[in-house]
Amino acid sequence: MTGPKNDKAQHVIEVKISHIRQRFNWDCGVSCVLMVLPDEQRKYFIDNFDQVCKDEGFDKSTWSIDLCYLLKRFGVTHEYCTITFGVHPGYRGEHFYDKILHKDEDRVNKRFQEARLNNITVKRTSLLNTDLIRHLTAEGPIILLTNASLLWCDICKNNKITCELRNCFPWPVSYNGHYIVLVGYNDRRKRFLYRNPSYRERICAMSYYHMEEARKSYGTDEDVILIYSTNLSPLINSS
Repeated sequence: MTGPKNDKAQHVIEVKISHIRQRFNWDCGVSCVLMVLPDEQRKYFIDNFDQVCKDEGFDKSTWSIDLCYLLKRFGVTHEYCTITFGVHPGYRGEHFYDKILHKDEDRVNKRFQEARLNNITVKRTSLLNTDLIRHLTAEGPIILLTNASLLWCDICKNNKITCELRNCFPWPVSYNGHYIVLVGYNDRRKRFLYRNPSYRERICAMSYYHMEEARKSYGTDEDVILIYSTNLSPLINSS
């Protein structure tokens, strides 16, 4: 079922999805895809995990465009928004990308170039928090690429002390790419609700401001995958 087609934000909203915990140190994005798949497709993917990953050709290094091809493979309507079409040339020499660019760059650029032929929508744009809230209200969940070094949870307090200390005593922030699924928001508290595949079953929360900081950190390309769901449980609204 779809959520309400309503552009007016509710005070609290949550998209009900199945939580999938990542099994390896590289599959956070794939785990996010699994969370938004219909039950039957999710089971097929889990049962045939190695073969599907081999078919897709990303080995143990997934980029946002790879997640889009996976979503397309399993029939999930989506839209990919990014500020960089292809691999950002400035990432050469960056520690996080240094070991993967040489083997991934040609494949990733080719997938971008062939996206339209494969009916995958890629838009070069930067989204505002209001865009994310509007989508969560009317359409479904959102897969986000974030800098895990800037990601925390106001509920379980994971990583929060480190981030608060950084605000008091600024030091350089290294980039550590990590995918999460935005599933809702609490507009009274100005927080996004999200599921982090590195944790067990739980909902995490983070302020609009700090989530924007984590998702727009250098290295993310501001990658956002908007999911248009017809297969998920209804949205929960509280006024």
